[in-house]
Amino acid sequence: MENKTAMPVMNKKTFKFQLFSLLNGLGFALFCFLIIIPLWKVLVDSLDLASGYGMKVWPTNFGLAGYQSVFSNPTLLRPFFVSVITTVSGTLMGLTISTLGAYVLIQWDMPGRAFLGNILLFTMIFSGGMIPSYIVMKNLGLVNTLWVVILMPAINVYNLVLMRNFFEGIPASLFESATLDGCTPMQIFYKIVLPLSKAALASIGLMFAVSYWNDYTNYKLYITKEMLYNFQMKLRSIMMGSDLPSANGGATENTVQNAAVIVAILPFMILYPFLQKYFVKGINIGAVKE
Repeated sequence: MENKTAMPVMNKKTFKFQLFSLLNGLGFALFCFLIIIPLWKVLVDSLDLASGYGMKVWPTNFGLAGYQSVFSNPTLLRPFFVSVITTVSGTLMGLTISTLGAYVLIQWDMPGRAFLGNILLFTMIFSGGMIPSYIVMKNLGLVNTLWVVILMPAINVYNLVLMRNFFEGIPASLFESATLDGCTPMQIFYKIVLPLSKAALASIGLMFAVSYWNDYTNYKLYITKEMLYNFQMKLRSIMMGSDLPSANGGATENTVQNAAVIVAILPFMILYPFLQKYFVKGINIGAVKE
């Protein structure tokens, strides 16, 4: 009898899985390509000193005069520094409020802890509205100051709840051991809780930073002094053509506009790769309970 070698037969489920992976990869590649196209156009136009519109693969007349116009013009440089100051200080303040508030909410023996938590959750569903909020800010003397655009986004109940859920995942035995060793609640907070919360701090800090950097609504509602405008407010004026800065070194208006857009998105394009691993972990904060 002739021995016949059995040919491997592909399992039906394996074939479906490979087909799904192939289609999923192609779809993801197409989606990324569609996202990159407008970003690439803006980048190319910001480096092209030649006037004209339309899609270009490479700059026709390469030059950095558009970026020089952005950073050398005081009408753009001041809003840029306002954005930097409010983003850094607001992120630090938001993280401080969120971490301290979350730490208070995990104190199981604190009287009224559940009531306080429910009150905070209530504010996530119902708010006073735009006009009452403006009246409160005006009566507090915060209108037309940078404090109003720093304090309002810093009080974010959603981020506080995320931080609380992460703190609840820390083993209770660590708190008990620290208490037996004589640590006070605040010592437990900055010696144990904060070092174990790097993923949560990085992800929530990134959320705060993005919201501060891209803030437009609060400036539009509470700031009327042009000298306190952030970069996003100035960028809108540039895009609308009502406040276009003077171009230097042969740069066209289109070049300056696109250079300003790149300057607005560049900080987080640089920052995100370094925080990506923490941000991915932070997405699942509180999603899984041991």
